[in-house]
Amino acid sequence: MVEYRQQEGVMSNDHQGTENVTKNRVAVGDPVLSDGAPLDPAPSEWDIRAFEAVLAPLRAWTSPKFYGLENIPAEGPVLIVANHNLLGGIDAPLIMPEILRARGRLVRGLAEHVLMVPGVRDFLHHFGAVRGTRSNCLALLERGEAVVVFPGGGREAIRRAGEKYELKWEGRTGFARMAIQAGVPIVPLAMIGIDDAYDIVFDGQHPVMSPVRWTCRLLGINPELSPPLVKGVGPTPLPRPERFYFSAGTPIDPTPWMEADDIDGASADLRDVVRKGLEEELQFLFNERDRDSGRTLIGRLRGVLPW
Repeated sequence: MVEYRQQEGVMSNDHQGTENVTKNRVAVGDPVLSDGAPLDPAPSEWDIRAFEAVLAPLRAWTSPKFYGLENIPAEGPVLIVANHNLLGGIDAPLIMPEILRARGRLVRGLAEHVLMVPGVRDFLHHFGAVRGTRSNCLALLERGEAVVVFPGGGREAIRRAGEKYELKWEGRTGFARMAIQAGVPIVPLAMIGIDDAYDIVFDGQHPVMSPVRWTCRLLGINPELSPPLVKGVGPTPLPRPERFYFSAGTPIDPTPWMEADDIDGASADLRDVVRKGLEEELQFLFNERDRDSGRTLIGRLRGVLPW
C-alpha cells in the first residue's frame, strides 16, 4: 500500500510550478540511444508480474513503505534524482514497479557502465534502463520520459566504514545540467533501509581486502569501487529484516537557472538545491523509521499477532 503525505519541499524561486517547465523543452528529431537500447521498451504485463515475483521475497522481508509518489508527474518529462545506498542494487529495484503501479509510467533508469555487459544489458534494456550517459539522458527527457539517476554513482553505493547514508555528490553536476538543458522538473527521491540491514566488516580499502582490489584491477574495474565485506543476520550475508522506506519530494523547477550565463555555476547551484531537497526527504524518512513500531520483523509480527 502506498502512503502519501503533504510535503513542503524545495520550490523554484518564482513558484511557477512544473507546468511552465515542459514548454521550454528542446525539440529534437529521432534520437538514438547507445548500445542499441530501444526507444520504446514495452515489457508485457507478464514481464512485470514475473519481475515482481522475483522481488516478492525482498518485499516480504523488508515490508517497504512509499511516500509522496504523487509528486512524480503522471506524464511529461521528469528527472528523478535518488540516493544510492549500500551496494546500490538491493533496494532500488523496488521503486520501478511501485511507480508503474501508482503513476502508470515506466521509469527509465540510467545504469552503471559496468552493468552494460551482454545478458545483463539485454535484461536492463527490456525494462527501460539504458547506459548512464548524458546523451542517453537528454534523449529520453526530450521524448517526455521519466528518468531516474543516482548522482553518487558507484562510489556512493560502495560505501566505506563511517559513511552510512552519506551523499557523494562532489563534482557531480551532470544531472543538473541535463535538467537545465532540457527544461524539465527534478523530483528528489530518498531511500533508506539497506544501510541499517548490513554492517560493514571491512570496507573495500581495508588491507585485508587487497585481493578484491587486485581482482577489480584485473577486470578493469576502478579499485576505488572494491566492494566491502558485510554481514547481516549474525555473520551471514542475509540482510537483517529492516523495513525499507522511500519518499519522493516536491518537484524542483529549473526555470530560474535556464537563462544563466554561467552554465557551470548554474548547474552547481541547482545541484545544491536538489541535494538540500533530498536531504530533507532523508530526514523525513529517518523520523518515520525511528517512530515506526514495525521497523523490524519482530515489530511487524507483533502488529499482526492477536497477543
